Amino acid sequence: MEIKEILEYVEREKINFIDLKVVDLWGRWRHVTLARTNFSEKTFVEGVGFDASNLGYAKVSNSDMILIPDPSTAFIEQFGEEKVLSLICDVYDANTREPSKHDPRNILKETLKSIKDIADEVYFGPEYEFHVFEDVRYSITNNDISVKIDSSEGFWNAEKRGEYFIGKKRGYHRIPPFDTLMEVRNKIVNKLLEYGVPVKYHHHEVGSCQVEIELNFVDALKAADYTLLVKYVARQVAKEFGYIVTFMPKPLYDEAGNGMHVHQFLIKDDKNIFNGEKIYNLSNEALSYIAGLLKHANSMMAFTNPSTNSYRRLIPGFEAPTNAVFALANRTAAIRIPAYVKDPKKRRIEFRTIDASCNPYLAFAAMILAGIDGIRKNFDPTKEGFGPFEEDLYNKNIKPLASSLKEALLSLEKDNEYLITFPRELINHWINEKLKEEKEIYAVPHPKEFEHYFDV
Repeated sequence: MEIKEILEYVEREKINFIDLKVVDLWGRWRHVTLARTNFSEKTFVEGVGFDASNLGYAKVSNSDMILIPDPSTAFIEQFGEEKVLSLICDVYDANTREPSKHDPRNILKETLKSIKDIADEVYFGPEYEFHVFEDVRYSITNNDISVKIDSSEGFWNAEKRGEYFIGKKRGYHRIPPFDTLMEVRNKIVNKLLEYGVPVKYHHHEVGSCQVEIELNFVDALKAADYTLLVKYVARQVAKEFGYIVTFMPKPLYDEAGNGMHVHQFLIKDDKNIFNGEKIYNLSNEALSYIAGLLKHANSMMAFTNPSTNSYRRLIPGFEAPTNAVFALANRTAAIRIPAYVKDPKKRRIEFRTIDASCNPYLAFAAMILAGIDGIRKNFDPTKEGFGPFEEDLYNKNIKPLASSLKEALLSLEKDNEYLITFPRELINHWINEKLKEEKEIYAVPHPKEFEHYFDV
């Protein structure tokens, strides 16, 4: 929508509240809600002041920044009897009135501008895996470290459910009545479609209580915006059903984890430059892009897999990649070339390592910059030893990916020159804060340690 259209709509529909949403550094939406009397054309010029230190990307001593809504992101929500107009915002510096260099959304925008010599557009097709539970409780005190998760669909409740339950790791594409979550997925998808999100399909995933929603291809900025919108809508709708949603990479022990596989290709002069005559019908550009992703994979994972829990998912045996290699239709490779894609216009790669604990703007920007670095330097994935590898890689240690958040962060410290749109100060801040997070989590005794060491 244009600004004029938005203002006319607000008056015509008597919209009383306008909700401004902005992403914090760690990838969570925050919001502030304006009364209609305080919303006008000036809002799109002067913006709304806020304390950016609480969002993680400004110092307390210099934390005044401005939210300016992006009119192209407008959508209508319903809260009780009220229609609310929602807008996603960019962050501007209060003094210079320029886009903040630390705003994750701006970093992705600047990334897309920086690659115009290579690509006019970057198209992403994300897959969102998440769990839907009925009860989640956790406690960390001096004398209690516990997590309790439950769902009537869980295989652990088989004796209560009778015949209609999903067995362990047997949920992929199961149908009702075994799949008990179709109604909630339908409502989530209907709401997303209403908001303009191009959903491709949804289905039950491998794990108990685990589902997936996949999008059709959109440009990278929309893909990042939609990632936060999908998480927001999934939680809102699930709450209506009495469910609790998590996109946490590994919420259940010995069950499939939640990835956020991202299909991607580049467009230049209205042509998909990933289509070609090399291996798997890929172009030189596509192969170099793959090599860039894999060469920078460990440092990139500090942004694409930025939680300690991310690395509990990236273990053998759960279709999660542990090696920085590529292959055709191989779900144990970090990059898969989908074998079912025959249309040259849709020729693409799928990066399978990333998960939804990321800030999508920073993660997508890091992926693009790593791949583009490969194109600019003409990397060859085969010469670099990245494959292709078609065998099962579960128990192989060929080009191991980072196996912990600390390893990824230390890799980022050494390998960050390709992140040309990321302020050095932000990279340092990210590393320091995430290392503190890793240290805090590692300091808590693990229940498994009691099993191994209590009798020493």
